[in-house]
Amino acid sequence: MEPLSFDIIIIGGGAAGFFTAINAAEMAPEARICILERGKDVLNKVRISGGGRCNVTHAEFLPKELTKNYPRGEKELRGPFHNFMTGDTIEWFEKRGVPLKIEEDGRMFPVSNSSETIIDLFLEESKRLKIEVLLKRAVQGLQQKNELWEIATSQETFTAKKLLVATGSNPKVWSLLQELGHTIVPGVPSLFTFNITDSRIKELPGVATNALVKLKRTKLETFGPLLITHWGMSGPSILKLSAWGARELSDKKNFEIEVNWLPETSSEEVEEELMRLKKENAKQSPHKYAQFNLPKRLWQSLVSASGIEVESRWADLNKQQLEELEQQLTHGIFQVHGKSTFKEEFVTAGGVELKEVNFKTFESKICPNLFLAGEVLNIDAITGGFNFQNAWTGGFLAAKAMTNSAV
Repeated sequence: MEPLSFDIIIIGGGAAGFFTAINAAEMAPEARICILERGKDVLNKVRISGGGRCNVTHAEFLPKELTKNYPRGEKELRGPFHNFMTGDTIEWFEKRGVPLKIEEDGRMFPVSNSSETIIDLFLEESKRLKIEVLLKRAVQGLQQKNELWEIATSQETFTAKKLLVATGSNPKVWSLLQELGHTIVPGVPSLFTFNITDSRIKELPGVATNALVKLKRTKLETFGPLLITHWGMSGPSILKLSAWGARELSDKKNFEIEVNWLPETSSEEVEEELMRLKKENAKQSPHKYAQFNLPKRLWQSLVSASGIEVESRWADLNKQQLEELEQQLTHGIFQVHGKSTFKEEFVTAGGVELKEVNFKTFESKICPNLFLAGEVLNIDAITGGFNFQNAWTGGFLAAKAMTNSAV
């Protein structure tokens, strides 16, 4: 049977794949473009992202600042972000009838608050631009013959002048790319929460506050909201630390973190304030009122952890108890004994070695006319819309490069 022939084939029916296909079809209307997806559905990660609202991008408009959210890819993305980044993403979606809104923490969502809006847009645009979307096409082989790519799938064989791989962290595709000569950085989980069993937080699920979290025995530290959960700790500060520490923590089940619950107050200021409270609130129990704007239950738990009884008054506290309280507030050590990944919004550090990619075009330096976009590359970001922005940027620049020279 003769192979099915296209100008551009995209492997992977996710965010990067669809964004590339739509842009390529608009830039080269005559091009025959096809998306091959191994599953029975497309855009699944888009559907569940941001709790079903789709965190499209992040309101950071300076390329250098934007790159600081990528533990892997920071240096490589600086150039691409000068050519397509947040402002371009917003304009791209608004032009097609999907306005975005900025939330307080900088995350951006469709005004509709539904990821289905993004999915519907991609599917409608693909239909309008006559992009073929073929499901249940697991890729089994890739080879280049006479300047054409030959793609063997579970059902048929295809040929294409240009090939884009946007399959995320799919080990099967990684091994096919390895066979073509690419180096693959092994995948490890990048976004995970910390499992902690500790009496100080056992009764506090749902309590959230800003904190500075340090990974002991490293230089890694992050600042942001920390959420106490039934199993330990989560929230942006923990997820950021997990992303930046993904490699160090990949083979560790047990490690220590240090939590400063008062990141905007110096140790000296904390000490002075505790002395003032001892003097001015002499007859009051330290348990009665939360101090330093901390959530009341957290404050009470840290007071108890400092060996201060409920019946004690501020005046009764000795030097050792005040020092212990100051330690609990600013240098609390917690033992982590496991990690929980987000199965739905799973992000992996790992993929194609970045030195093997030309980041002006997202073309492989190993195989001509092979392009790579999204998480198939060894690029990952902290939570907040940054992984999608990488997909949009790579997809747009790859589309431009594929249509400029090929079709």
